[in-house]
Amino acid sequence: MVRARTMSLAADLKKAMFAAMKAKNTVEKEILRVALGEITKTGEEVDDPEVQAILKKLIKSNREAQSAVDDQERKAQLDQEIEILQAYLPQSLDLAQIVAALSEVTDPIQQAPGQGPAMGIAMKALKQSGAITEAADVAKAVTQIRGA
Repeated sequence: MVRARTMSLAADLKKAMFAAMKAKNTVEKEILRVALGEITKTGEEVDDPEVQAILKKLIKSNREAQSAVDDQERKAQLDQEIEILQAYLPQSLDLAQIVAALSEVTDPIQQAPGQGPAMGIAMKALKQSGAITEAADVAKAVTQIRGA
């Protein structure tokens, strides 16, 4: 679910937390409370890119916790928390969109001496285009382009 933005990301999170409290949605309320705690712990104003970085850090932490937990109920809760946090981040390109975005650098990627240099070419091209991607997805796209 992608949310429409009308104010700062931190303000959106705070508003959503209060809505979750009213709706008695404990999981959403608690993960947003954790996120807001991280955002406000320095006491300084935080801009949207910094808030996004904090949300990404929390998502990464939840994914790491998932791999260390055997309890299926806890894993499901972590999944739900990740989904809630991801709704506040710009959506990254999927594999097909990344391959399409790299169409102009297909030849250099295919001619690169290895996966590392090919990834460098791909990441540079994607960064220049302003595309939002996950490194693992770019790696899959590069592997697909290289025919490996």
